[in-house]
Amino acid sequence: MAESQPTPPTLVHHQVIDTREAYLAATAALAAGTGPVGVDAERASGFTYSQRAYLIQIYRRGAGTFLFDPPPIGDFSELNHALADAEWILHAASQDLACLREVGLDPARIFDTELAARLLGIPRVGLGTVVEELLGIHLAKEHSAANWSTRPLPESWLVYAALDVELLPDLRDRIVDLLVESDKTDIADQEFAATLAKEAKAARVDPWRRLSGIHSLHGQRNLAVARELWLARDEFARDVDVSPGRLVPDASLLAAARVLPATRQALSDLREFNGRASRNELDRWWNAIQRGRATADLPALKASNDTLPPPRAWADRNPEADVRYKASRAALQTVSDELEIPLENLLTPDYLRRVAWTPPEPADAASVGEALANLGARRWQVDATAQLIADAFVEVLQMADPVADPES
Repeated sequence: MAESQPTPPTLVHHQVIDTREAYLAATAALAAGTGPVGVDAERASGFTYSQRAYLIQIYRRGAGTFLFDPPPIGDFSELNHALADAEWILHAASQDLACLREVGLDPARIFDTELAARLLGIPRVGLGTVVEELLGIHLAKEHSAANWSTRPLPESWLVYAALDVELLPDLRDRIVDLLVESDKTDIADQEFAATLAKEAKAARVDPWRRLSGIHSLHGQRNLAVARELWLARDEFARDVDVSPGRLVPDASLLAAARVLPATRQALSDLREFNGRASRNELDRWWNAIQRGRATADLPALKASNDTLPPPRAWADRNPEADVRYKASRAALQTVSDELEIPLENLLTPDYLRRVAWTPPEPADAASVGEALANLGARRWQVDATAQLIADAFVEVLQMADPVADPES
């Protein structure tokens, strides 16, 4: 007898909850439900400046599906309290946790179906692909890049958003079975806990250096103008809540910084200076250029940070590190293949690069493991990789100096 497959719910209409009264009623219903809760959030990346959630979807067995409009609701602390003891199922949790926490939704336990799929060696881990492979249900993803700040939200978008969470409990149950079969339950638990505990990235120093093509500017004065233009655009984008690149493209800012127009008219005549706000806000950009031309605070030609050079440059910059890195990476690839866990999940690539660039002394399994743990590696990652990395380092040392004693 063929195994029955989960059947997606029949969707007729979904009401977006945008009042406190309706929100509190939904909170009570979800609290009365059973089992883990499927959670998802939709942002408007590429359309708005903020990364806030413009729709939050929650499903729980015995309660149903609820679609929340975060801006008018505001604080979700009551819902967070009601679901405090439940496991929250998310797909690619690291993408949604920040915007959920922004409104007061902060899970104590998560199950990340995307991360678990990676640990199982599933080659394509998008939600639609994983659902189709493991549940046999085709899940259309045509609205994944939509502008979710749109109001009212079209019915087809709401159907799409609801299905994203309504299938998560069934998907989680299937993945749990596969994790048990492959003896990866503990690995997954450690990864979920690490995702939940990971701190937000610190604000980047000199964020204006993220301008695409900034390397093409070679003078400090040009960089100062680029900085002032970026800051002016960022302030304007925040005020109007529009993605900066939709106002004035990076290429336009760089063109102005490269030419250094001497007059407002020269800026207006610059063919490359185009975009939604280039002409309407010309005074804003001209004032920024004037500040950049006049400032005595000239930026360094290159940013100072602790970023390692790309591995392709190591052979010239640090040949010994290059050999260590290649040897240890090859050893880890073997384990990656055996465990059917992608290399980047077996060990964060940056951790391996940093240990290879500046190895501990002496480079044995204990010291390598300690270095990896200090960088953020999980216990299972240290157990799976530290000895192999140390062995590779010793082998490289012995190849360079056949009489070298690694214990000396």
